Amino acid sequence: MKILVIEDNESVCEMIEMFFLKEGIDGKFVHDGLKGYNEFKTGEWDLLIVDWMLPGMDGVSLCRKIRLENSEIPIIMLTAKDSESDQVLGLEMGADDYVTKPFSPLALMARIKAVARRYQRNSGEQAAKNIIQTKHLKIDKDSREVFMEGSLILNLTPKEFDLLAYFAQHPRQVFTREQLLERVWGYQFYGDERTVDVHVKRLRKKLGTATQPFVHTVWGVGYKFDESVE
Repeated sequence: MKILVIEDNESVCEMIEMFFLKEGIDGKFVHDGLKGYNEFKTGEWDLLIVDWMLPGMDGVSLCRKIRLENSEIPIIMLTAKDSESDQVLGLEMGADDYVTKPFSPLALMARIKAVARRYQRNSGEQAAKNIIQTKHLKIDKDSREVFMEGSLILNLTPKEFDLLAYFAQHPRQVFTREQLLERVWGYQFYGDERTVDVHVKRLRKKLGTATQPFVHTVWGVGYKFDESVE
């Protein structure tokens, strides 16, 4: 696996590099946002790790720029900012996940492995056509496209697509946030359920209408996908 790490703190890079060596991961470390973008453009990467605060180009701008050019590559954002608004901003700019500093290297590795497993699984499914058809939606898991009443839904992030596909495969089934983190994000719950809430909110904006939100809140439990409820 080849991972591009764009992080200006050399101590953090050294710590990550040590664990990369243990795991057999080929890591490239860049300490400037603009240089990191150039590395992204010229290399072949399986995953990106991007720090929030970077010289040259900040991590949020970098993430947004990369996501506009490549909707498939997974991005994990490192941040010392722990407010909900900052975390929401990072996810809205296209990050698949975020890890708050200071962090455990083992927790970061767990996130990396989970993302890698998910994308490898998606890649393995390309051999056969995989369509999820619901009352209003057609979800093509090969092309990773979503159509509503025949019209293509634009600008879904990879994680939003994965979450919608999982919901659509289990209509009217209620899932807790912890279950969604484990089954869609691919890792055990580490302590912040807001990742799920943010993605559900964005899915509702992109898919729903005033009369058909598709993803419904089950108060005190979690969420469910139900096209029969208006």
